[in-house]
Amino acid sequence: VGSSVAVQQACVQMALVADSDLSVLITGETGTGKELVAAALHRHGRRSSRPYVPIAPGALNADLIESELVGDVKGAFTGAPSDRAGLFEQAAGGTVLLDEMGDLPLNIQVKLLRVLEQGEYCRVGDTRVRRADVRIIAATNSDLEQAVRDHRFREDLFHRLSGVQIHLPPLRERLEDLLPLCQHFLRRFGYPSAEPVVDDELLAQLQSRPWYGNVRELRHAVEHAAVVARGRAL
Repeated sequence: VGSSVAVQQACVQMALVADSDLSVLITGETGTGKELVAAALHRHGRRSSRPYVPIAPGALNADLIESELVGDVKGAFTGAPSDRAGLFEQAAGGTVLLDEMGDLPLNIQVKLLRVLEQGEYCRVGDTRVRRADVRIIAATNSDLEQAVRDHRFREDLFHRLSGVQIHLPPLRERLEDLLPLCQHFLRRFGYPSAEPVVDDELLAQLQSRPWYGNVRELRHAVEHAAVVARGRAL
């Protein structure tokens, strides 16, 4: 939602790459809409009828990330009572979103590179090579180029992921989108007015805020205002 140059550029990039299997790296601060872009790329792509599986590796135990991605076989480690499919199998034919890529350990980065380059992997504790028929979309709020310079992120994986890079600017850099965003959220919340309008005084206050939480913060603010105002002017 929005008419700013940055948003329109992102939409053009999305339209160009949605119906392909190219890996995409989506960058931007927390709350700018990276997950929405990833879901839209899947929804409008050739894999839309297949699963869409998002995962945030940084939220997982470091020892379990590999098993979550590629699966494991019975007895591969303590607590593995049976064979288990990983996310690449669960998303077969579809799309995997790896959120917050900057948190991915180096040893897992190597395995992910193999999936991207060769389209294959092995379950933990297994020697059978399996095909990875998935599209990989990565998202991060980190500066991966700096992480590469600091040797915290593999340069070859960065270049493999960032062949197509879509950057989402912070809300403070696209203030012209505040009004259409507010109207969009008000309509979604079922606000009584068919065309809800934010007056100039309120808009000026909104434009003066830093919005460190970006569009997500704005959404919560508008929802709160709509509940409190109960159909009156905000």
